This record gives sequence, structure tokens and C-alpha cells, in this order.
Amino acid sequence: MVNTTTIGVLALQGDVREHVIALSRCGVAAVPVKTLKQLESVQGLVLPGGESTTIMKLASQYELVEPVKERIRSGFPVFGSCAGMILLADHIEGGTDTQETFGGISAVVQRNAFGRQAESFESLVRLADDTDLFTGVFIRAPLVTSLGNQVKVISTIEGGAYAGRIVGIEQENLMATAFHPELTSDLRVHHRFVDLVNRSQR
Repeated sequence: MVNTTTIGVLALQGDVREHVIALSRCGVAAVPVKTLKQLESVQGLVLPGGESTTIMKLASQYELVEPVKERIRSGFPVFGSCAGMILLADHIEGGTDTQETFGGISAVVQRNAFGRQAESFESLVRLADDTDLFTGVFIRAPLVTSLGNQVKVISTIEGGAYAGRIVGIEQENLMATAFHPELTSDLRVHHRFVDLVNRSQR
């Protein structure tokens, strides 16, 4: 049976191409999204890593902020990696006074929690319901510091100085990771989101 699902990647700034390639390898159509018409044509959306304040400024210029918020409220599946996690959080630590997010996940996320670009690192992370560890790429990564009761933890750092830190969360139609799964060849995180999108259409 052919999978007719199409997932968009918000293509305003950040590592858009890498997410498109990963999703395509998962067997779904993946397209860049930067207009309302393109947003209306997809069944799920990825918010890529990049710079969260820049992405929101561009989303405002492209008149996409309210449409994305409305879709999140209606149950539309969205996955955010790194900056995308910040954009899905209801509250931010270390942001600017005027920083806005799309919101939707009842969590507090700290920006640049692991340091600046030069302090980027890789670490093994544990994925929910999976015995094999995943290599997480952390680049100016955020960190989840507080969770609402309805939020499920789907990934934590395994070992090292940051052992046990929460770096992957899920709430109903929304999913976010502090790391960049699109920068590895491991498709398990993207497959998890594709499954979430497919379930939302049943």
C-alpha cells in the first residue's frame, strides 16, 4: 500500500534539507513549507533546528504564526528539533523579553542550556520503548527544565555529565527533541513522527 502522507518542513531558516531527506527515506512525501497554501497541503509539519527568534520573525513576515498556532490547537501533528523544541514550548528560559513561540507543549525549555556553538557535542540518548541507544547531536541545544502533567518524556541522555536530562518530549499531537536527529543516518525519531502523523489521520 502506497503511503500518501505528505509532511512539510518549515523552510524559513535552519536545516530544512536534512529533514526533507530523512522524511523521504521514511517513505513519505516531504516538502518545504513557507506559504499558507503549502501549509494547507500537508498532514504534518517539522520545525527544524536553527535560530528560534529568527524563525519566529520570518514566520511573522510570511504570515504563518497564527495559522500554525491554529493547527496546533486543532490537533495537527508537529515535530520540532532543537530550535523547534523551543518554538513548541509554552515557556522559555533565557529568551528575549519579546520572544514568541508557537507553543502547545506544556513545558519550560531553557535556551542554549549546554553552552554556545563551540560547546556542541554528541551523546548517546535513550528513546522511549527502544533498547538500542540513539546518537544525539547537540548544537546550542535547549533543555527541558519543567513539564506539565500531560507531557510524556520520550528521550533522555544516557551517561556522562548530563545523564538523565530530558531531551525528548511528546504531548498529544506534538513532539520535540533537543537534539538533531536529521544530522544522523538513524531514522527512528523521524519514523516515530511519521507514525504520529499517520495515527492522526485515522
